[in-house]
Amino acid sequence: MNQDDTTTFELSIDGMTCASCAGRVERALGKVAGVRAVSVNLASEKAHIQAPAETLPALLAAVEKAGYHAHPPQARPAEADDTRQRLQRERWQVILALLLALPLTLPMFAAWFGLHILLPAWLQFALAAPVQCVLGARFYRAGWQALRAGSGNMDLLVALGTSAGFGLSLYLWWQAAPGSVPHLYFEAAAVVIALVLLGKHLESRAKRQTGAAIRALEALRPAQARRWREGVEEEVPVALLRVGDLLVVRPGERFPADGEVIDGESQADEALITGESLPVAKAPGDRVTGGAINGDGRLRVRVTALGAESVLARIIRLVEDAQAAKAPIQQLVDRVSAVFVPGVLLIALLTLAGWLLAGAGLETALLNAVSVLVIACPCALGLATPTAIMAGTGVAARHGILIKDVAALEIAQQIDTVAFDKTGTLTRGQPRLVGLQAIDGTTDTLLAQAGSLQRGSEHPLARAVLAACAERDLLPAEARALRALPGRGIEGEWGGQRLQLGSQRLLHEAGLSAGALAAQASAWEAEGRTLSWLLESAPTPRLLGLLAFGDSLKPGARAAVAALQARQIHTHLISGDNRGSASAVAAQLGISAVQAEVLPADKAAAITRLKAAGHKVAMVGDGLNDAPALAAADIGIAMGGGTDVAMHAAGITLMRGDPRLVPAALEISRRTYAKIRQNLFWAFLYNLIGLPLAAFGLLDPMFAGAAMALSSVSVVSNALLLTRWQPTIDHEPSP
Repeated sequence: MNQDDTTTFELSIDGMTCASCAGRVERALGKVAGVRAVSVNLASEKAHIQAPAETLPALLAAVEKAGYHAHPPQARPAEADDTRQRLQRERWQVILALLLALPLTLPMFAAWFGLHILLPAWLQFALAAPVQCVLGARFYRAGWQALRAGSGNMDLLVALGTSAGFGLSLYLWWQAAPGSVPHLYFEAAAVVIALVLLGKHLESRAKRQTGAAIRALEALRPAQARRWREGVEEEVPVALLRVGDLLVVRPGERFPADGEVIDGESQADEALITGESLPVAKAPGDRVTGGAINGDGRLRVRVTALGAESVLARIIRLVEDAQAAKAPIQQLVDRVSAVFVPGVLLIALLTLAGWLLAGAGLETALLNAVSVLVIACPCALGLATPTAIMAGTGVAARHGILIKDVAALEIAQQIDTVAFDKTGTLTRGQPRLVGLQAIDGTTDTLLAQAGSLQRGSEHPLARAVLAACAERDLLPAEARALRALPGRGIEGEWGGQRLQLGSQRLLHEAGLSAGALAAQASAWEAEGRTLSWLLESAPTPRLLGLLAFGDSLKPGARAAVAALQARQIHTHLISGDNRGSASAVAAQLGISAVQAEVLPADKAAAITRLKAAGHKVAMVGDGLNDAPALAAADIGIAMGGGTDVAMHAAGITLMRGDPRLVPAALEISRRTYAKIRQNLFWAFLYNLIGLPLAAFGLLDPMFAGAAMALSSVSVVSNALLLTRWQPTIDHEPSP
């Protein structure tokens, strides 16, 4: 079968309650002919499958045969409505179960105060039967489906355990002498079901919060847009827009689609998309992102991307893919979960047999076996990893950090070396006037003369000169009789002088030397600066001054390097630029390990050498030439604004080009993996402690039910603590 025939399906799976369920669905889907890969996420209740398109009916049938229900995900608003209705229905079931179970527990609480209350057997039965047979029916249905599929799950454990307690009570009531009230266990069965229902409801609410980041991103999409046609505004659904349409975006509105500003000036609030807290200025020619909020200006925007090709859709797709993927540590959990339920059933049988052989009555032996069945719930195991991944990747996306490779979460804590590209990563990637020296007069005069020659030019160095003029509030008049000097520069008349600006060839042609500027010129050249000489060519040739251009550091570059070094992480600079320029940038940042004039293939080789030396390496870059190195590193981190190839090769993408997000990305990855380990620790600890206590008769079935519910809720709640994370954006240290 051709690889091109495969499609990625996403199916919603109904009825999963624990890790064993997720594993069974995954195995059932994996057996369908043509399936190349499958991943089932218990927390999001989704299955992601790579298979030929024609296998969809077979995939749906396989899930049904395994005892669950599958369907393609609904449109998000409908899905959200279904979730709200389900949570509301669960809430009323929990309230009813607790109201019925509470009177059954009154005798136990009254005994603590020396009061002896005993409810009639018929009343205990009347209260417990609706809980067991109606509200608890879901456990019987799901448990039976698991048995039909030749497996077991949490529902089967609860159904067996509570049925044993309920059935024992019926037997004791039937055997009791007329007029006597035997000790019954209706309250244990009813309270266990009520507590399990409460735990599942709290767990569902908490799981819904882990997907809040995706829902927040989806809510950014406006439903309507104002299209501009032949001078008239018309309001149309966003679905009807086409690339090339002109839109009008008023102050305070969200941009309906990705586009380019054609007319007007404003600012855009892109905080929920890039994590950038400050508004970004927008003028004609600037790009805008669908979902961002327009500031105080009216803009006309030409649509450049829609639907799945928009920035917002790509962000959502990356986050969803990360949340659907399994971290390598999950493989251990899957192996444990596969044998967990059968193992618990065996332990319960051994507990029953052991107590009977020890001489205990059937009543005691059965209650202890019930406690084993109730305490051993694999929910916490199944939720430990996916809830932490969903919460961690969600909060990271909210701050402009897209983690698309969940394996990076495990690797991030081991990173001890970060290699940076220079241009566009640590520096702005645009030439800027960094040095200015005049022979006679002031530097302002020198800059005004250079600016007069460069007015109207689109050359990068010309833009750098004009930007420097603007910073000093200089408004140079445009020189007259401008004439390009191919390969050398430009000349023109300004203030009665004939001026030339360009390379050193102009000096040689005019018979001039650098003179007093020679030392400064040599120093700037050693730093990799680009030099432009300004001279008067007539009537008498003479040198007026020297301009130096270079790439400037990005805001946050020093703080990023300092933050990494404070964590004992080694920093390297690997650049294709000249040695002087690379060394100058490294010196400003405090990076001692520098490799310059490196070809793209050699960048990947440099990363490989670092890994061979025993380092765990993260590579940070933004360009096409960085893609091989990003792929070669243990973790590739692509800077926002870079090429699509770089973003595809990287495991982590930063939505804005702030280098300070690099240590932040490593930090949230480390914290997410720490939550996974904490959750797995608590999930295993509950069972390691609870199972022996239940088997040795030290844990009442009611307390076992409470502990089981608490285990799932605590694991999800612990993962939700990640949603409070804020990146530490350090201030720039002094150069």
